[in-house]
Amino acid sequence: MLIEQKFLQEHIQELMEIWLEENENAHSFVKKQYWRQQYDFVKKALPNAMLFCEGNMPIQGFLGVIDGYIAGLFVREAFQRRGVGKKLVNQAKEAFPVLTLDVFAKNTKAIAFYEAMGFCKKEEKIQTDTNEKEYTMLWQNKNI
Repeated sequence: MLIEQKFLQEHIQELMEIWLEENENAHSFVKKQYWRQQYDFVKKALPNAMLFCEGNMPIQGFLGVIDGYIAGLFVREAFQRRGVGKKLVNQAKEAFPVLTLDVFAKNTKAIAFYEAMGFCKKEEKIQTDTNEKEYTMLWQNKNI
């Protein structure tokens, strides 16, 4: 479901807990301090994104998109590999004809997931804050 502002305001703390926990889980190669330093910025940015959410008691996962860029996909560990991420990406695909995202090269599970969802690697670069290699990936609706 698309998150409305009222839902966001009522659940922002839960969303941020998911954001922090899943970033730390998925990116063990990045210092936890990095994610904690990003926390306030992300919390302020969430209202500017189009947010899709799955589940509400508890929230199973969410995806944020800004101008066709998937800023993040976060699924609670207990709900991973149950189709939650796929549902969220498919909702974003219905809303946008073209989607891009960046993913760390060491996050091989995420890369495999996005490739299975029809994304392809378009660019390789170094993420300056972490000095980690990442890929920009692209999905485009074939009907446009």
